[in-house]
Amino acid sequence: MNFLESIPAIRRLDTDRDDLFAIDVVGHVSSADGENLFGLLEAAYALHPRIDVLVRVIDHDGVDWIEMADETLKQGTVHALQHIGRCAAVGEPNWIADAKGFLPAASPIEFRHFTTEDEAWQWLGAKPRGSV
Repeated sequence: MNFLESIPAIRRLDTDRDDLFAIDVVGHVSSADGENLFGLLEAAYALHPRIDVLVRVIDHDGVDWIEMADETLKQGTVHALQHIGRCAAVGEPNWIADAKGFLPAASPIEFRHFTTEDEAWQWLGAKPRGSV
């Protein structure tokens, strides 16, 4: 399988809340996957000035942060601070401490790591679309 045929590591999840940006992060996240993630977030910000985020980590195998453009990372951080209210993380590793390290100490984003997916969805007041 070549690069153009590879399955993206970042996969959107459909939810019952328009202002919830939910994704699965599966396997290894390449720099192209990271750039795509920032683009998806920008589209969500354009539709909703404030969003919540849910990230399910599945079979984590690292992230190529070093290969992403510095400007993309800086702009992504600034825009996250302006637009994200709450961020729920499910799965291992628990990356919240690392994410907070990119942000100022007085970050307005409320992060929580959950051991079960149901708890995360409940905290966000949402459900994945298609669930009962």
